[in-house]
Amino acid sequence: MGRAEDRRARQRGGRRAVPRRSSRSPSNTGTAESTTVIGTPSEAVGGRAAARRAAKAGSRGGAKGGDGKGRIRRLFTWKKILGTFLGVCLLGIGSFIALYLYVDIPKDNAAAQAAQRQSNVYKFSDGSPLARDGEVNREIVDLSKVPKQVQDTFVAAENKSFYHDNGIDLKGTARGLLNTVMGKGAQGGSTITQQYVKNYYLSQEQTVSRKLREMVISLKVDRQMSKDEILAGYINTSYYGRNAYGIQAAAQAYYRVDAEKLSVAQGAYLAALLQAPSQYDWQAASETGRKLVTARWNYVLDNMVEEGWLDKSDRQDMKFPTPREPKPTAGKEGQKGYLIDLANRQLEDQLMKQKGLTRSQAEAAVVDQGWTITLNVDKKKQAALEKSVKAQLTSKLDKKKRPVDADVQAGAVSVDPKTGKVVALYGGVDYFKHFLSNATRSDYQPASTFKPVILAAALEENAKTQSGKPITANTIYDGTSKRPAVDNGRKVGFAPENEDDTDYGDITVQRAMNASVNSVFAQMGIDVGMKNVMDVAGKLGMDTSNEQPVPAQTLGSMGASPLQMAGVYATLDNHGKKVTPSIVKKAEHNSQSVEMPNPIGEQVISPESADTVTSVLTGVVDDGTARKSVRGNPARDGRVVAGKTGTSDDNKSAWFTGYTPDLVTSVGLFGEDDKAPHPQAKMYGAGGHDRVNGGGYPAEIWAAYMFGVTKTDAEFDLDTDQGAAVQPTWTPTPTQAPTTKAPTEEPTTQKPTETPTTEEPTEEPTTQEPTETPTTEEPTVEPTDKPTDDITLDPVNPGDDQ
Repeated sequence: MGRAEDRRARQRGGRRAVPRRSSRSPSNTGTAESTTVIGTPSEAVGGRAAARRAAKAGSRGGAKGGDGKGRIRRLFTWKKILGTFLGVCLLGIGSFIALYLYVDIPKDNAAAQAAQRQSNVYKFSDGSPLARDGEVNREIVDLSKVPKQVQDTFVAAENKSFYHDNGIDLKGTARGLLNTVMGKGAQGGSTITQQYVKNYYLSQEQTVSRKLREMVISLKVDRQMSKDEILAGYINTSYYGRNAYGIQAAAQAYYRVDAEKLSVAQGAYLAALLQAPSQYDWQAASETGRKLVTARWNYVLDNMVEEGWLDKSDRQDMKFPTPREPKPTAGKEGQKGYLIDLANRQLEDQLMKQKGLTRSQAEAAVVDQGWTITLNVDKKKQAALEKSVKAQLTSKLDKKKRPVDADVQAGAVSVDPKTGKVVALYGGVDYFKHFLSNATRSDYQPASTFKPVILAAALEENAKTQSGKPITANTIYDGTSKRPAVDNGRKVGFAPENEDDTDYGDITVQRAMNASVNSVFAQMGIDVGMKNVMDVAGKLGMDTSNEQPVPAQTLGSMGASPLQMAGVYATLDNHGKKVTPSIVKKAEHNSQSVEMPNPIGEQVISPESADTVTSVLTGVVDDGTARKSVRGNPARDGRVVAGKTGTSDDNKSAWFTGYTPDLVTSVGLFGEDDKAPHPQAKMYGAGGHDRVNGGGYPAEIWAAYMFGVTKTDAEFDLDTDQGAAVQPTWTPTPTQAPTTKAPTEEPTTQKPTETPTTEEPTEEPTTQEPTETPTTEEPTVEPTDKPTDDITLDPVNPGDDQ
């Protein structure tokens, strides 16, 4: 038994037993066997006991270690792995064969889809009707009526291998299925055949079952139909925007010609449209949208050259074919079209997030689908805003007397800061006279309305001046015009000019905001760090994704829309809690509602920072560039107001964005050439004024509207001990009547690379030279201003040579 135990101990990984030695005589000697034991008897016994203990320990260790690993190795052998893989493959092949045999090509679904299309119904916030939109515009044409090269534009845009593939893109389909399963949304990659099947036989829903059916039907359609039949079906069922379904309707909607008269360049534009019809509609597109559709138009034509479908010399001679203005349709006249477009866009955005649709799929899911969409727009406030624009601006413009008056465009957005609801919107004189909404366009500079963002960044970052002093409303800066901005004692190559090259000398931040002194905020931006400034701008709601953090941004040289600026100032009014303006209150379809995102987000800057900016902005109204239109307005009736004016370089834009405790409104005027292609234009001389300033028409529109719809007893609840709201820089004179002169503002730079100019409050006479000395009826900020408030001294060493 001793040898057996020893052997078992070695096999099980235990300690080897005490060695034993034996000596045996040959069997033929007859001598009895003798055994020699090394060591004492007790040691021998101990050795056997140790062997037994080692055997048991080895057995336990093997169960946990060796046997477990062995079991895993036995379970995952290469034969089993290969067998499992082959089994899964066979199961997949079998399932696909079963699916292929089970799924048939549906009967003609086009008529059913057309019959199911219904007008969308839009309502005001109180449920009263606003508009009904969605007249289906579709006309089927034979492919022979479409020029061959125009046909090729669609193939070049969507599926260059169309004439050679079997109807599906395996990689794209697999990627789409994976994204659907993982909830990542849709991606491109479908063939023309698959898109035709989706449009003609199926729906836009993003489910695994629908995608599998699309794949099978596409394979069968490709086998049973010719490529020309598939292409004809595709271009006749696709949605092109402007309620146009099919190439014939699109040709009429965009170029006023039949499909057979389309040029290659025009066909390439229509083919490019299919990726995002509304976003790429030239007449309504933003600057970014126009760049994107132009790039896609070039992509289509370049692909045609690559495939040998278009001569290279003909391609080089082609110019972008600008589409015509849209035709008027019932339900979108006046302001209705602007409201509907923004509502549709926000609903599409939500469908893209919730259901993983692409932009074109989301548009197809909204347009003519029988939605009932209730807007946040307040019927009375909407009427009041329209009335104010007409009374304060459009009724005073006379393009026959002054041609420049035809170049003035107005946009405005009004937002409830507590809920984020867009309660009123003005997009232009009429949807069918100016298709692009001035309320949402972002191709004009916000100019000095950006200065509060710089101050917010300074407060939020606890920034200090070059001499190490904290930046507050009472910090003194050097307001000398063209003063070079410095960083750690070095000039940064940026020295903005103040209006009329005025030197303000030592001036507090509060009064610099009142007067919109460019040299002060240029230096403040350097002190804070331009990256920090741009980060805060993004948090507040501005689109800074493609902007560089350069000093010239302190003059508001990026693009922004009234909708964006209303959101930025609403966030300030809401004590630093993010406000993303929303126009959609509720969207219902087939008894189902789409849950819209909450317009009120997280705290993006501290309440103290936001409230301090609000306090400072009350000084702009009471003692700065907006005092004539707002402070001196008899309709103010004691309302507390905060706001900021802005006027861009060459007078191409003018702004006033302001708020009371319960409502925020941003008003922008934009110079746009009345003649196509409608480039930006200067507004000098418009309305008989030397220059259109933010403190003029924009502030007058703002005051006429806001003082008619807001409460008179609302008060700002501010958590701050800084700024004009708690340390007034003026003496209230409630009975003061408005004068005939208005403060002017200094334009800011057009581009970061241009020499910047500034903005400050001086009087702008309507009949005299702009250099006229201000009257005593309206107090101004003197260039040698000496503040009497508690101050923080010497942030940039005023008085020293820089």
